[in-house]
Amino acid sequence: MKPVVGVIGLGIMGGAMAEALLANGYRVTGYDVQAPACRRLNKAGGKALASGTAVANSADAVIVSLATTAALDATVEKIAAAKRPKNRPGLIVVETSTLPLADKVRAMRALKRAGIETLDCPISGTAVRMKEGAWTIFVSGKKAAARRVQPLLKVFTQKVPYVGAYGNGTRMKFSANHMVAILNVATAEAMTFARKMGLDPQQVWDLFAASPVIGNGVYRLRGKLMVEERYLPATMKVEVWQKDMQVIGEMARAVGCPTPLFSACEPVYNAAIAQGLSQSDTASVCEVLGAMAGIKSRNKIKKM
Repeated sequence: MKPVVGVIGLGIMGGAMAEALLANGYRVTGYDVQAPACRRLNKAGGKALASGTAVANSADAVIVSLATTAALDATVEKIAAAKRPKNRPGLIVVETSTLPLADKVRAMRALKRAGIETLDCPISGTAVRMKEGAWTIFVSGKKAAARRVQPLLKVFTQKVPYVGAYGNGTRMKFSANHMVAILNVATAEAMTFARKMGLDPQQVWDLFAASPVIGNGVYRLRGKLMVEERYLPATMKVEVWQKDMQVIGEMARAVGCPTPLFSACEPVYNAAIAQGLSQSDTASVCEVLGAMAGIKSRNKIKKM
């Protein structure tokens, strides 16, 4: 029988992982502070429990997917309070959140004191991209623990590289998201330029998305949303992305690395929030540049 997997944080990413695990025959327990997220898990065939402690008691491995450091701290406290039988294999926590590295290290140390092994495994990709097999999960921490959880991580993607010591996963994710932030705004800028020149945006996307040179994943996913002016439901909300950018910027300053292109993108994302697009997909930065260019939007927030 496959192990029981706990998922704490049943939002866009955590919910998608829980459903994928259920579809592959895993038993899934979970917890989220939002009742609707717990109801979705129950409806999908999992079992929502009353706390993170209950999830840790029930599971052989726990996947954590959270949006804030405060949520991680609270979750670590609950997991550390679990009372597991001594004859059960040691619990492994797979921490997938994009948060400051110092906070993730603090979480790892707190769980270690409770006898719990933690892996730092942030994900490059959105929930939509998981269905396409396009995720990369950067696994870092103890090799033995990484081997134990590899089968369940491969439910989500075959791209599960082991990148070394705990924390290297987050460093890899920061580098990846640094590029995504730039490529997203670059795609919006190129699309706006094409529109201003009178080109058909759909034709532009059809040609460029298929290009082996410029047809990267960001262009194919977000460029399509920009052409259709369709920003809800979000694959990545602007307000969440802004948090990620802040964390990356702090790391860049901490290591003394200049990031002129990344820094130039920040005002565009800030403007998207100022224009009421905080809950919209990050592709909505195209609306910001379009407004600057004097292009009238057909429908600023167009639902699927």
